[in-house]
Amino acid sequence: MTTMTTFATTSGAIPGGDLAMADSEVMRQAMVSSQLRTTGVDDVRVVAAMGTVPREAFVPAAQRAAAYIDRAVPLGAGRFLNPPMATGRLLTEAEVLAEDRVLLIGAATGYSTALLALLGARVTAVESDASLAAIARERLADTDGVTVVEGPLAEGAPDHGPFDLLLVDGAVETLPEALVAQLRPGGRIATGLIERGVTRLASGRRTTSGHGVVPFVDAECVVLPGFSVPSGFRF
Repeated sequence: MTTMTTFATTSGAIPGGDLAMADSEVMRQAMVSSQLRTTGVDDVRVVAAMGTVPREAFVPAAQRAAAYIDRAVPLGAGRFLNPPMATGRLLTEAEVLAEDRVLLIGAATGYSTALLALLGARVTAVESDASLAAIARERLADTDGVTVVEGPLAEGAPDHGPFDLLLVDGAVETLPEALVAQLRPGGRIATGLIERGVTRLASGRRTTSGHGVVPFVDAECVVLPGFSVPSGFRF
């Protein structure tokens, strides 16, 4: 099983931040109680992981006081950290297993990657923004079983597959077959979708003839770049 190092610091505060560890722990448990348990995040392993990994370590210093709000948190470069509910529901629906090989699309600063690693998965995390990918590598440097790949999100990491799970950590207008093809047959999918201007969370599987995903809840979910449907395309 993969292991993950603790993010605690000996000084009692997150480096560069303005949250004392005691305060962040209180806020983290409040997030668990008010944003996860009340919204269908009922996998005890996911709840435990999100109650352990410090979100404040994965956002800019100026945003750390807002790390546990129930909205997306700005990361810079036009990107955002998903609200806790979206992350928790996606991980719950994904049914992550120990030693799963996971293709994570939209790694950003590495928060969801850290959660997957704590759940025992081996993660290939793809990020298109060089500055965010660099932060993810730094934050996850001591985390076993994690590879951060810099490149277009829609292309994935074909040289690292096949994968058991495709997790798209954001909403996309269309799920490229190039990503689905990197799953083994029967592999699981958890993703955000944009449908008629509404963001939804969806899950499904790859089959021998294609793939299918079914939305399970309307929810705020950050929009990922690089997945726009071409102009004139009709469903």
